[in-house]
Amino acid sequence: MEIIKYCKALSDETRVRLVNVLLEYELNVGEIVQVMEMGQSRISRHLKILSESGLVGVRREGLWAFYRVSEDGPGRAFLNGVRELMSGEPELKRDRNRAEKVILERTAATRQFFDDIAPEWDRMTAEVLGDLDLGREIQARLPECDCAADIGCGTGDMLEILARSSRSVIGVDNSPKMLELAEERFSGDGHMSLRIGEMTHLPLRDWEADCTVMSLVLHHLAMPLDAIREAGRVLKIGGRLLIAEFDQHDNELMRSEYGDRRLGIPRESMCGWLEEARFDIRSVTEFKVNMGLVVVLYEAEKR
Repeated sequence: MEIIKYCKALSDETRVRLVNVLLEYELNVGEIVQVMEMGQSRISRHLKILSESGLVGVRREGLWAFYRVSEDGPGRAFLNGVRELMSGEPELKRDRNRAEKVILERTAATRQFFDDIAPEWDRMTAEVLGDLDLGREIQARLPECDCAADIGCGTGDMLEILARSSRSVIGVDNSPKMLELAEERFSGDGHMSLRIGEMTHLPLRDWEADCTVMSLVLHHLAMPLDAIREAGRVLKIGGRLLIAEFDQHDNELMRSEYGDRRLGIPRESMCGWLEEARFDIRSVTEFKVNMGLVVVLYEAEKR
């Protein structure tokens, strides 16, 4: 019986603690070790049991493995049923707090990385894209509208493109240095609003934008779906979402040199996330670029 299998998998305090954390976050083994304050071999042994039971899933990318509870199926239904029992336990709350601290440290490290490479970012991006004029491809799909937002705007290349078809433009980034360079670029432009913030907690009102763009940014996130949902929150009904993203690949250089957390995103996953966030996909187009990579451009509409 499935319920017996699940109950056996959770019949250990360490595994309960692991599930409690992985219900909230996707973490790699090193991050889990940091949260749990246990040896890696012990953590790996318990993760293996949870994975074999179907309660925890693993996402493997190149040399890395990321763990999170199963997103659907009977295993997730079981965990949803016992989740409330975990919420009030003091030790489990401490684990969640430590996990949140690890995530904040990771976010701060990512922000520092982009602050450091901000002056070189446009050149680095051009090296990857080669002959692809991604801005032109996105511009061809942009509607004429009142307000457009570039989420993860960097130094502002896409903002300039959005300004050609929108009466007002909002740029959001979590790197102060990136925004500083964008501000220098658009100094005195009253139609441009630059805001610091995270893609998963956007500094925009509900339904503020008619169109949003996420260009080569979702692979930096542990949970891209959260950012897609946020894009849906700030979009008006019928609003357009354009996502440019690397297809799944195995080039570890993108992780070490460009700060990528994910080695691209499989098209099946992206389409599933868009559907879950209540978007209708209008088109999916792919472009081969340098370093053996493929950029996929998704055009979707909020329903």
